[in-house]
Amino acid sequence: MPHALTSSRPHCPRCTRPLSACICRWIAPVESRAGLLILQHPMEVANAKGSARLLHLSVAGSAMVQGESFDEALLQALLFDGGQTPLLLYPDTPGMPPLASNPALLADPAALRLVVLDGTWRKSRKMLHQNRLLQTLPRLPLTQMPASHYLIRKAHAPDQLSTLEASCYALGQLHGNPAPFSPLLDAFDSFVAHFQQTGGKLDSLPNRP
Repeated sequence: MPHALTSSRPHCPRCTRPLSACICRWIAPVESRAGLLILQHPMEVANAKGSARLLHLSVAGSAMVQGESFDEALLQALLFDGGQTPLLLYPDTPGMPPLASNPALLADPAALRLVVLDGTWRKSRKMLHQNRLLQTLPRLPLTQMPASHYLIRKAHAPDQLSTLEASCYALGQLHGNPAPFSPLLDAFDSFVAHFQQTGGKLDSLPNRP
């Protein structure tokens, strides 16, 4: 079940963060013919550095659900209701479903639903292993990606991307054109720069227009 942040401070009803840390100014609306389902690990919900909420608020029609081990009937509905074919954004793993490289499968973005696990590598692996249905999905791996701009969170390699970056690159790959998702990547760069400039504190944000 979706899980709201709890605090005595007033929260923004749109991004669910404290008003002093609202991220709504960085929402960059983008359209995707492919569906987008974000499965967020509960430990990411209150992470001020997280990118999934901004991604969800920016990509029209996207869905975001929090959990680690999902009820199978719920997950079945999230993955398959609406008739789109779900593709898991995840590296290829020996013994798991083959890469989503079938031209017929990838011919129409509108027939696809990109499924993204939002969490650390350790947590996303745990989510994968605890949910049988996720293990059955064809994989959509990213290769030869540029270095991440996510400079406010520790990574073990330059190509370990934020959830937002990875999803934008994947959606661009599915559409055969990354340009429609560039505005969101630019907005994310602004978010990261502000976070760096304020030492991780968003309370110094000016009033929203």
